[in-house]
Amino acid sequence: MSDATTATTGPDPEVLAEFETHRRELCAYAYRMLGSSFEAEDAVQETFTRAWRSYGSFEGRASLRSWLYKIATNICLDMLDRPQSRARPMDLNGPGRPDSPLPMPQPDYVWIEPIPNGLAFGADPAEHASTKDTLRLAFVAACQHLPATQRAILIMREVLRFSAGETAEALMMSPASVNSALQRARATMSKVQPSVTGGFDEADPEQRKLVDDFVSAFEAYDMDTLTTLLKADVALSMPPFDLWISGPENVAAFMLGTGSACRDSRMVPLAGANGLPAFGHYKPGEEPGVWVPWSITVLELEGGTIAGLNFFLDTERLFPLFGLPPEWREAS
Repeated sequence: MSDATTATTGPDPEVLAEFETHRRELCAYAYRMLGSSFEAEDAVQETFTRAWRSYGSFEGRASLRSWLYKIATNICLDMLDRPQSRARPMDLNGPGRPDSPLPMPQPDYVWIEPIPNGLAFGADPAEHASTKDTLRLAFVAACQHLPATQRAILIMREVLRFSAGETAEALMMSPASVNSALQRARATMSKVQPSVTGGFDEADPEQRKLVDDFVSAFEAYDMDTLTTLLKADVALSMPPFDLWISGPENVAAFMLGTGSACRDSRMVPLAGANGLPAFGHYKPGEEPGVWVPWSITVLELEGGTIAGLNFFLDTERLFPLFGLPPEWREAS
């Protein structure tokens, strides 16, 4: 099939359908590379566009999956040709005081963004279980410390389980160079990646109860109860602000002071973000009985406690991404 034929006949539905079977895993890959769910979606769409345009030259020397990953990797590497990697507030400075005024917000390109589970996970629960740890916010943030090519190699080898030869083909490198870069990437990750000691299993009744208890305490604004659910070094962050708070008592003091606009909030459960429990967080609006967007709230769990409270405040972009309405009214 030539490019000229492609232009006149239009996309072959069977080919496009075959591309689509790889959308979620490619989106998850691009998200790990880029740290942005929006950029990941753009990268996958561009991957499919380029793949369709050059499909006539695809001769099956590699699997379609490997070929799509090669295209996606080149796109991601081009997109990473920028001076600043994305980060979490905890990566930029030490914890602030609970009575600290909010600083000026930073641009959206500074921050690691959450990704809806539905964009990243396929229908296979086993696949979900094996990959969700590498979609955690901490892992994605740690990957940003790696040079772009090392990042691609680490993800392809350690997460996707590509062979050294497949990875070398995708990056147009030698297998020896891939293995050398992988060793350097592992060394960096061992220094910057937090140890994985917990996760979220929706089938675990104790974890479900922990999340439910958090929601009940937060909606009641019962800080005495809420602090009993938090890990001793819990971190509360609020991108696009680089201020973050550490410790249960400081979290409570912040929520009763600067964060007091969250009183009487409503937490609308989501299907999850980054393999973690997540909510559409609405705060009281000016009209009685109406709540307005405040954040996408993502909880990190560890050892029967809540270790991270992540309030992503870019609601104008994130609420549509998660399929949330622009206001919340309680059923009468």
